[in-house]
Amino acid sequence: MSRIDLFKQHLIEKRAVKVIAGIDNFDIENIKKVVSSAEIAGASAIDICADESIISEVREMTSLPVFVSSVVPSELARAVELGADAIELGNFDALYKKGMAFSANEVMNLVKETLSLLGENRVFFSVTIPGEISIADQIELARKLEYMGIDLIQTEGHYTNKENLDGVRGLMNRAELTLSNTIELSRNIDMAIMTATGINSTTAPFAFAAGASAIGVGSCVNKLNSELSMIATIKSIVEIAAKNKQEVLELV
Repeated sequence: MSRIDLFKQHLIEKRAVKVIAGIDNFDIENIKKVVSSAEIAGASAIDICADESIISEVREMTSLPVFVSSVVPSELARAVELGADAIELGNFDALYKKGMAFSANEVMNLVKETLSLLGENRVFFSVTIPGEISIADQIELARKLEYMGIDLIQTEGHYTNKENLDGVRGLMNRAELTLSNTIELSRNIDMAIMTATGINSTTAPFAFAAGASAIGVGSCVNKLNSELSMIATIKSIVEIAAKNKQEVLELV
């Protein structure tokens, strides 16, 4: 069994949990804590930046499937050469911070360029659907990606550098858009969907209820100070995902 098979199996069972260290996180000590915590807590995969030395180090320290995220096709192709088990075109937050945005056409062009560079070195390929383009454009883009054989799409919500509202209301506010995007896309495509942005132990059940087969959790883990806290947080989310698997099995 290859490493990515673990993630694929969890995807089929609608309980996959990808822990995101951060597309713009180059702090190797923090990344190592996130990776170690994800493995101990039973996550399905880890997602890291496209830095070559970080890819190599993480690849050696964990048996979890390693996703590498970037919006630069050449970086994704190089990540595959370095042993990435999967690639993610997206996790656009780092670029939203710089005032950039992505249209459906721009994402499609980046996907095509990446596939061209990969050639026969094709690996599991996930693509983020920009969260703030129209839902009609999201559905059209997702259908095109599905036709091209992309393995997974990831939804996202609003990027904001402002403080959220307090309590559960703030958590739900952060995740509202990605959850609604997941609902719309799950109604219109057959391919698996991963829900990300604002996903944590409070919002994860809503993501699965919206039709996600996987969730991506980032800041609720990678912003924590201690490895113990990271493990506890990931474990609670993995348990929620496992419950979703059980509910799916009971419906079959």
